[in-house]
Amino acid sequence: MTAFVVEDEPLAARRLTDLLRRQEPPVQVLATADSVEAAVTLLQTAAAPPDVLFLDIHLADGLSFELFERVQVRCPVIFTTAYDQYALRAFKVNSVDYLLKPIDEEELQAALRKLRTMRAAAPAAAPPAFDSALLAQMLQQLQPQQNQYKKQFVVKVGEHLKVVPVEQVSYFFSLEKATFVQTRENRRFVLDQTLEQLEKLLDPQQFFRLNRAYLVHHEAIQDIIHYTNSRLKTTLQPASPEGDVLVSRERVPAFRAWLDR
Repeated sequence: MTAFVVEDEPLAARRLTDLLRRQEPPVQVLATADSVEAAVTLLQTAAAPPDVLFLDIHLADGLSFELFERVQVRCPVIFTTAYDQYALRAFKVNSVDYLLKPIDEEELQAALRKLRTMRAAAPAAAPPAFDSALLAQMLQQLQPQQNQYKKQFVVKVGEHLKVVPVEQVSYFFSLEKATFVQTRENRRFVLDQTLEQLEKLLDPQQFFRLNRAYLVHHEAIQDIIHYTNSRLKTTLQPASPEGDVLVSRERVPAFRAWLDR
């Protein structure tokens, strides 16, 4: 099986290529592209389409859906994305599947098995037409509306209750089995929710889960520093109880994409 990989994050592209080469049988990556323009050129100049196209949704120069408006895609597509709110399972068209980054090898294997099954059932069948306009409309509808996100939290201060608007939150963190909210005014309160619950309540455009213990607002990140083994660490404001906060290695590609949106 052959593949094209369209991905603007070099580390993510390299990891996906390595995963494909480790498959049994191996998947040969014929070419890669890192932008809509480069992908258009690749698809227009290729002597023949690959067996599958791995396509990141957010590229450096726009959404990859533009490809389907500018060039005929004559192979099945497996989308990759760091943004689970796109809920791509809602459509199939000529997409075989979608993979949430960082890509899990077992999920990749399942997607390739699905593709092989489709090819065996109809080896000469052309992929169905891709309606990019319809997809864009569906994605818009599937994204949570702004007024559905959590707007404020009620916390206990002694015998009193205090309302903390989300606009005043710098970050949330867990420590010794408790969850805290840290405000921009450098005040700290205990919350009843876990970080997993908070992730579902907050706007993912504003907040990112750096690791198991920290969920931060983008404005709280004062500095980002390269760390060992391709890892990153962040300096938060107000400062966290632990000083600089590391970004989990598996979250680094998604974190970069979140910053560069």
